[in-house]
Amino acid sequence: MIKSIIDQFNIDGEYVDARPYGSGHINDTYLVHVHRGGGDVPYILQRINHNVFHNPPGLMENMIRVTRHIRRKLEERNVPDLSRRVPEVVLTRGGTGCYKDPEGNYWRVLNHIEGARTFDTLNSTGQAFQAARAFGAFLEMLNDFPGPPLHETIPGFHNGPKRLRDFRKVLKTDPHNRAKTAKPEIGFVQSHASLFDVLPGLVKEGKIPVRVTHNDTKINNVMVDEKTGEGLCVIDLDTVMPGLSAYDFGDLARTTLSSTDEDERDISKISVQMPLFEAILKGFLSTAGEILTRTERDYLVFGIKMMTQIVGMRFLTDYLAGDVYFRIHREGHNLDRCRTQFKLVRSVLEHEEEMTALVSIYGIYGSDQQF
Repeated sequence: MIKSIIDQFNIDGEYVDARPYGSGHINDTYLVHVHRGGGDVPYILQRINHNVFHNPPGLMENMIRVTRHIRRKLEERNVPDLSRRVPEVVLTRGGTGCYKDPEGNYWRVLNHIEGARTFDTLNSTGQAFQAARAFGAFLEMLNDFPGPPLHETIPGFHNGPKRLRDFRKVLKTDPHNRAKTAKPEIGFVQSHASLFDVLPGLVKEGKIPVRVTHNDTKINNVMVDEKTGEGLCVIDLDTVMPGLSAYDFGDLARTTLSSTDEDERDISKISVQMPLFEAILKGFLSTAGEILTRTERDYLVFGIKMMTQIVGMRFLTDYLAGDVYFRIHREGHNLDRCRTQFKLVRSVLEHEEEMTALVSIYGIYGSDQQF
């Protein structure tokens, strides 16, 4: 089957083999080898999950526009080794970004970035710096991205007021009679509901700009050079769409500030690690600092609170709804995930003054200094 799919793309050579690849949970990913010029050339083949991304052609239009824009920026700056600095979409023989098979599945092909890998677990402050630096560079290079606006690949993805409405709707019906087992978490959401109106209000007032953002800034979405440890490029561009800088920085911090797993049951282990915060702050501002407005910088720490609260609320909503969205591996798994997020919010609140002071100290941090 995979050979017949590969044949639909502009790839010269003879199909050799394919095997599952990576640790993603949304799309099915394969490492494909094609024999060409006396050797095997690797490509990444993915089946786009159209149950999550309802408009795969629009998603691929976004990806093509964004990667081509970044490539042009890198060329203008005479950055070497472009094939490792930005993903490249391989078009179908019909000139489109994806192929729809007879069963209605959508497929895409990307270049394989050689000599680089991703990390699911953060191992050092240096690694945190490199990931943040890569995401900051991604934001900076898209600062002058031309219109028209990108497609919204997941409508309302980081829309706090919408997520709050979804939560309250499920809470009201309580279809699985689970609300009684999550009273403290429900109370936490209700007591922090005002968080979700702040950033939309600033956008409406024209105080912070809507940008092209990644919107899923986990550390394993950065390709890291296997020899030097440098963050080479940002991958997994399915959620690239209009957003806010606070979304990207906030979600990056959410997934790096605590050294515990996202579903850690002992929440006493969860706390903000200030050296990690300083590393991601310096990394992010080293590349994105000069394009951020003063108000955007002022709301970076707020973005951590808001993004962590949103994700925790999403886990809680799914728990109350019967675990219909997030994949679970045990009873109460989504409630455990919710509790880790809310504990991290509490820890951010405890460290907020110190974190905000560091933002003020670094300000526009535009040098190329390593952490």
